[in-house]
Amino acid sequence: MSTSLFRPFERFDFSEKVCFMTGLEADRQIQLFPEWMVNTFNLKDQALKMLDEHILTYPDIKIPVSEFAYQEIEKLEQEVSLALNTGYAAVKALDDLRLFQWIAKQVYGMIHYEVRAGIRQQRSTGEALNFSQGLMQKFGNLHLMLQSLLNPMEFEGVLPWKIMVFPVDNPPETFSYRDEINTLVFSLKMKDFGLIACLQDNGENAAYHHAVLSTVSDHTLQPIQFEEICARFFYSAYIFNRLPEYSLLSTGDMYYIDGMPLRISSRPLFDNWQVKTYGQVLENFWKPWGFVLFEIIKDPENPLSFILDDQGKFIKSPSVPLRLG
Repeated sequence: MSTSLFRPFERFDFSEKVCFMTGLEADRQIQLFPEWMVNTFNLKDQALKMLDEHILTYPDIKIPVSEFAYQEIEKLEQEVSLALNTGYAAVKALDDLRLFQWIAKQVYGMIHYEVRAGIRQQRSTGEALNFSQGLMQKFGNLHLMLQSLLNPMEFEGVLPWKIMVFPVDNPPETFSYRDEINTLVFSLKMKDFGLIACLQDNGENAAYHHAVLSTVSDHTLQPIQFEEICARFFYSAYIFNRLPEYSLLSTGDMYYIDGMPLRISSRPLFDNWQVKTYGQVLENFWKPWGFVLFEIIKDPENPLSFILDDQGKFIKSPSVPLRLG
């Protein structure tokens, strides 16, 4: 079975009675954060701060699904969770589309929940819901691509997303989950790996960081090194100044998605890298180790790094104050 493509942002169709993926009648509400994740990492009572400042726990975040979508999500969850709980080699070997679908389900599920909360708040205050056209386009495109889980879909040319998996020497109890819905960047650190996903940049952030990615290639990272790479990607996604567009073609039994060229003007794809702003991002990612902005950008020309030494070579055994994940 497949469904016609659902476009919730055309009419802001975010009712709790409507499946977040298909637009069909919702048969149930499911936890966005799967039970295996909540149970394995003791997330039941851990707090999450939402965009409207409400504090919730991981199991509180639920999304409406139809029976058809539920069955496909369950299949995806079983396949991806097996790899995630096995470790680096299994995640690295996982089909890239399946991993994208799982990450996109997590990120778009959070977007769906936040939009529903915004609509409820708007109705209670009588104020208009302020939603930029750019964000609606990005979120709509992500939702469109997520529907590859339910419909036959091929991505032609350059993939809209890029997922990078790194071996990381994590402590056994490590679990770190981040998503930035405005820039559609995601990271996950657990077991013996860390992954970073840019969900809608046509691979440009990875190209921007080609030098550092080449440097760390074939090395197992320490947790502080992985967090530094995360900071670089989360910040570069912020200064990425294009709004990717995609064409959709249907032949009746297949959907084809093709990315439009990003380099159609002489303007660089990224705004200028501001060391202080990057340092603030890195300070946040390095909170477990206690580094403050002053230490990070003491030399503005050479911000503190645990990946690269003064000669630009990989630091195999970085000396850090604490070995925390």
